Amino acid sequence: MPVDYVGYGYAALVATGGVVGYVKAGSVPSLAAGLLFGGLAGVGAYQISNDPKMSGCTAGALTGVMGKRFYGSRKLFPAGVMAGASLLMVAKIGLSLLQKPNES
Repeated sequence: MPVDYVGYGYAALVATGGVVGYVKAGSVPSLAAGLLFGGLAGVGAYQISNDPKMSGCTAGALTGVMGKRFYGSRKLFPAGVMAGASLLMVAKIGLSLLQKPNES
């Protein structure tokens, strides 16, 4: 089973974003969401070779939420960066699913 370094990096980015939001602004919801979604992304990266659904759903949800926040605020950091990283993760997972041989 290959290690999904990109997935683990994405999970670390999400969790770190939550911690930075808490440290800079004292935002407990940011901390909770960052750790929750970072943990889900980490679990998804761990099991991506068997079932990419968790990782794809986590990245998809963050793409929507952070994309909406970026659209409303037009602030590149953190909303734009997280929306972009999440969109890239969705694309990576989609491509890996397209390249996966059909199992009969």
